[in-house]
Amino acid sequence: MLAAWVWPVNARAETVLERAARTGVITMGGRTDLVPYSFVDGKGQLVGLSIDVAERIAAEASTYLNRPVRLAFTAAPDANTLFKQVHTGETDLACGVQFTWEREMFVDYSIPFSLSGIRLLTRSGGLDGTAASLQGKRIGVLAGSLGDATIKSYAPKAVRVPLTEIDAAVAALQAGRVEALAGDSILLAGAVAKTGAKGLAVVPGVGLQRYAVGCIIPENNSTFRNLMNLAIAKLLQGYINGNRDATESVNRWLGPSGILELPPQVIKDYFQMVLLTNEQIRVPADTTPEAKP
Repeated sequence: MLAAWVWPVNARAETVLERAARTGVITMGGRTDLVPYSFVDGKGQLVGLSIDVAERIAAEASTYLNRPVRLAFTAAPDANTLFKQVHTGETDLACGVQFTWEREMFVDYSIPFSLSGIRLLTRSGGLDGTAASLQGKRIGVLAGSLGDATIKSYAPKAVRVPLTEIDAAVAALQAGRVEALAGDSILLAGAVAKTGAKGLAVVPGVGLQRYAVGCIIPENNSTFRNLMNLAIAKLLQGYINGNRDATESVNRWLGPSGILELPPQVIKDYFQMVLLTNEQIRVPADTTPEAKP
C-alpha cells in the first residue's frame, strides 16, 4: 500500500508559513464524519477536537507572523487522498491522523494529542476479538484503512468487507450484514455515540495495534512544525493545569461530560507523558473553580 504513496512532489516556492504570511490562509484537509475529531454537528457546523487543535495552530501562526491567519477547510474523501494532498503540499495541515512509521516517511507529524488503537466493534456477547474468533467471520473495514491492514495480517482467514463510511458501517453491523467492525477504537466509540446504537461492545480489552494521534504537515516546514507543536503542548499543559479554556476544549470531546466520557485523570496522565518527552510549557494555572475537571 505504501508503495503507492511515492507521488512526485512539485517544487514549492513557498513554505507553509511563507504562504500564510502572503495570503493569511492555512489550508486544512480532513474527513467530516469522524466523531469526535472532525464531523458536522446537528447545526451543520464542522466541529471536533481536530478542528479545535487546528484553530490553535492557526492562532500560533498568526502570533508568529503578526497578522491574522485563518483556516480554509477542504473535505477529503479518504485517508490516502488526504495523505497525498499533504505530502505534495496541496494541503498544509491535517489533524486527528493516526501515526505510523511508514506514514512518517512522507509527511511530518506533530506531537500527539490523543492515543488510540485498532479494536473491534461487535454485538455484546459476540466475538471476543481473538484471531480464532474472527476466522471465517465477515468483518467490516474502511477500505484501505489501518484497520483493514491490521485485520488482514492479524486474522487472514477473516472475510474483510469493505465499507465506505463509519456511520454506514455501524448500520451494517446492526443489520447483521457484518459480525464486527475493525477500526480506530475512539472513532468506533464516537460513531456509536453519534448514531445512538445499542447493544454493542468494543473488543478486545487491549488494542490489536496502538498508536498516537496528531497532526501532519508537508515535510521540510520546520518553523511551522515548531509552532504546531507549541500550540498542542500549550493545550495539553493547560489541561493539566486546569485552565478553563483548555479543559473545556478537551472535555467536550473526550472528558466525562463529552462524547467518550473518559476520566480526567486518564487524560491528564497521557498528556503528562507526552509533555515529558519534550518540555513542560509554562502556562499560568487557572484558579477558578469551574476550571477544575
